[in-house]
Amino acid sequence: MRTQTINLLRALLVVCLVIFATGCGNGNKISPLVGENEELRQAKRELTRQIEQSKAENEELRNRNQTLSGLPDRIKVEDFYPLEQIKITGYTNLFDKDKDGKYEKLIVYIQPIDEQGDIVKAAGSVDVQLINTSKDADGDKLRLAQWHISPDELKKLWFATVVTSNYRFTFDIARLVKNPKDPMAVTVTFIDYVSGKKFEELKEIKPK
Repeated sequence: MRTQTINLLRALLVVCLVIFATGCGNGNKISPLVGENEELRQAKRELTRQIEQSKAENEELRNRNQTLSGLPDRIKVEDFYPLEQIKITGYTNLFDKDKDGKYEKLIVYIQPIDEQGDIVKAAGSVDVQLINTSKDADGDKLRLAQWHISPDELKKLWFATVVTSNYRFTFDIARLVKNPKDPMAVTVTFIDYVSGKKFEELKEIKPK
């Protein structure tokens, strides 16, 4: 009887140990599984959002393609934006801001013009050069400075008034121009980003 009681107690102890060990093991496993499941749910929600966004973008592209495909075959890209020329306006010049006899700024005004003769805010890149047109011993003109305006910069430089509209560029030339009486000119190269065409213009300047 005593032996049976001892054996029964031993069996109960073993069962308790198994249950305790199992419970501890499950406790250790449940916590990370809960975290992983939450991460999976978040990843699924993000993936679903990206899929919906891609569907919307694809739908927009399909609509654009349908619109473009409905146009006549003879229409080319440049026909949407028929830039014909660029013009350096008469306001382009060197300026003596504080009237001390020294010219500190070069301000260049350009107007992109379409085939109808209208001024348009064309997108593109611009290269500006200031040159001394008196030739050196080799017969070459002297380039005093060169500047590049990127498309991102260009779109911020549109200047419109009640009279006219143009792009306006301001450059520091205080250390570049030694003698403002030297014959000088400004050259502008405009690359139209719609058609890829290059437009060039030169204008002589005479500081006032």
